Amino acid sequence: MYKMTEKEKIDLLSRLISFKSVNNGELEIAAFIKQLFSAHGIESEILPITEKRSNLVAEIGQGGPVIAISGHMDVVSEVDANLWDTDPFSLVEKEGNLYGRGTADMKSGLAAMVIAMIELKENDLLKNGTIRFMATVGEEVGGYGSRWLFENGYTDDIDALIIGEPSGHEIIYAHKGSIDIRLISKGEAAHSSIPEMGYNALNPLLEILTQARHIFESVREENPELGKLTYNATIFNSGDQVNSIPDIAVAEMNARTIPEYDNERVIEVLQALVDKENEKGSSVEMDVYMSEDPVVKAKDNDLTNLAQLISKKYLGINFDKKVSPGVTDASNLLANHKEFDFPFMMYGPGNYKIAHKINEFVAKDEYLAFSDIYVDLLSLYLNKLPNA
Repeated sequence: MYKMTEKEKIDLLSRLISFKSVNNGELEIAAFIKQLFSAHGIESEILPITEKRSNLVAEIGQGGPVIAISGHMDVVSEVDANLWDTDPFSLVEKEGNLYGRGTADMKSGLAAMVIAMIELKENDLLKNGTIRFMATVGEEVGGYGSRWLFENGYTDDIDALIIGEPSGHEIIYAHKGSIDIRLISKGEAAHSSIPEMGYNALNPLLEILTQARHIFESVREENPELGKLTYNATIFNSGDQVNSIPDIAVAEMNARTIPEYDNERVIEVLQALVDKENEKGSSVEMDVYMSEDPVVKAKDNDLTNLAQLISKKYLGINFDKKVSPGVTDASNLLANHKEFDFPFMMYGPGNYKIAHKINEFVAKDEYLAFSDIYVDLLSLYLNKLPNA
């Protein structure tokens, strides 16, 4: 029976952490995983998105049903390496935890899935169905790696989906959607003593942001699982000198959506506010640079129930089934699987509350356990299902 040693598992995560894939550079990780898979007889495909960014897709097994497992290769910035107790891009073990940028979000989940693929293949544990491993780019900003997979048909035939994001000892079966919007207002510069000689680019954005806040705060629609829509203006830039009328102003905002007040509706409201200002003589452009729909699936099914049992077996913890205010690649990967009873869960090592923080970490025992959890979960789930 082939099984990776603890040292090999730690070394794998250490190697993944060493790649500084801060909103870029995933091609190196994809090439590394491809080489590792090849050494174990697993065929994979590098799918270029840009010069330095590539998704990776690999499969083991054959026929239906097809269960997809997915994780992203990018990480957020370390913010300031001097604020860390350790080098953010070197895996450091301390007091039972593994520290480094991406240990929780989500290179430990990615590594555990890679290990599971290798052990399942080496031990010929799949007697039925196919596992499709999908490593994505750009999840932290834009989600365009997962959107590319959807648009190019890689999710058309899947029958279940597991996202290996850190689930914090929970099984996430539903999450809010997310929209990132940028407003660019163009005016004409002038001296502040004679503002009538120019056009203040800041003013129309102030109007739009104020009205948008009032509109979205008054929304009464609510989802029984996810709660209410949330909206926040988060970035505002205008001008560079106090006595000059700014000729350009930029604002960015984020909304977390629910099915009852979805992405399309939020965009329509903001576009109407933009149009209203432009009718008064302003020049405001709206750019929706990320839009991912909410995902709401059944809480109880064979996949989530099995995950609950296996979690208890390996970690001695009862993983509750819950929803999340965050968003995952599932929004794109399930864009053509809208049915409520489609088996889905976000389920992986680490705590989402630690993601993006200084001194990010994952518990060593939990990371090691999850590779075994995935092996058991995937083999048991697929082997008991009839052929599609």
